[in-house]
Amino acid sequence: MQGVVIAVLLITDAVKKRGRALRSGFPRPGTFHSTVDETQTTTYTYGADLYRDMLAAIDGARTRILLETYLWKSDEVGRQIRDALNNAAARGVEVYVIYDQFGNLVVPRSFYRFHPDVRVLRFPAFAPSLLLSPRRATGLTHRKLLVVDEGVGFVGGYNIGSLYATEWRDTHLRLEGPTAFELGHSFAQVWNSLATQHPELSPLNPTSWNPPVRAINNIPVNRVFPIRSAYLDAISRARTYIHLTTAYFIPDQQVLNALIDAARRGVDVRVIIPEVSNHILTDWLSRGFYTTLLRENITILLYRNAMIHAKTASIDGQWSIVGTANIDRLSLEFNYEVDLEILDEGFAADMERIFLADSANCRVVDADEWRRRHPAARVAETVLIPLRPYL
Repeated sequence: MQGVVIAVLLITDAVKKRGRALRSGFPRPGTFHSTVDETQTTTYTYGADLYRDMLAAIDGARTRILLETYLWKSDEVGRQIRDALNNAAARGVEVYVIYDQFGNLVVPRSFYRFHPDVRVLRFPAFAPSLLLSPRRATGLTHRKLLVVDEGVGFVGGYNIGSLYATEWRDTHLRLEGPTAFELGHSFAQVWNSLATQHPELSPLNPTSWNPPVRAINNIPVNRVFPIRSAYLDAISRARTYIHLTTAYFIPDQQVLNALIDAARRGVDVRVIIPEVSNHILTDWLSRGFYTTLLRENITILLYRNAMIHAKTASIDGQWSIVGTANIDRLSLEFNYEVDLEILDEGFAADMERIFLADSANCRVVDADEWRRRHPAARVAETVLIPLRPYL
């Protein structure tokens, strides 16, 4: 039965995609600048702006570049980033690159032609150690980060590709200052654990205790998955509002219960997800939670006319998170991920401006309308429930 439902959804989605226009006309919330402690932050909501500044940082690098990405397309933007890295290595900059093999199976291997001095880890699609220690060998590298000269860092939802430059709504953050070392430390954790034939990177972290910006890393090889705990802790502290944006919303029972508990104690819980994402199966798995959420007066906002791929949250004007992890089991308990947890009112205000701008481009799911949906939709949602633990 599940196979039939999945086949019907995939075929229907493929037919609909033929008639969809390019989705580049969505509202742009803008670019936001703030100062957190001694670090300058820039929040990007449009890919073309982000890639311009990433290329400028790479071109200006003097000592070291660390880049890690999940998807890296062999298109104009992909070539620009690759060539900029090669040029940096040619002028004597140390360049380290990690990219995911599984995420780029459709990209010709010949595209990844690097200067001989570029140190590359092609993150394996299948780790042999999976047979001996499944838990430690799980995961893809779903991370997207760039660190230049240890003083400039980028992290967020944007993969590398022309599609993401103009047609997807995503959120990415730039750090300029001492806190950027948080991201260098994040890269080193993965590199030192997996790139055994390459020189180690210094894992030292000179930032202070209780920093206002903290990198949180899911590292499956070490059986470490703290991003989920960070969300649960922040949600439990919420008193006024929780504004969450995620590309794929398939919460486990504990995360779902935390959101429900917050709503029951009077917290305004709002969740932005795509009306139509790039994964039709994920959309239908998310819909299976609508009835429960609406019953608890949690607001579901469906982002229209573009794929929203951001992974952000803001709580009570105090706590924010920006990074690579979605609210699903793959991100929270399987993949390599990195999020920045930020405790700063000024930055939280920027996140709220972005959330409000995105909300204006959303359709609110009406509880009465949802109850009147077609019976076939109810059947599909029920049949797909067993797949939740795997996605």
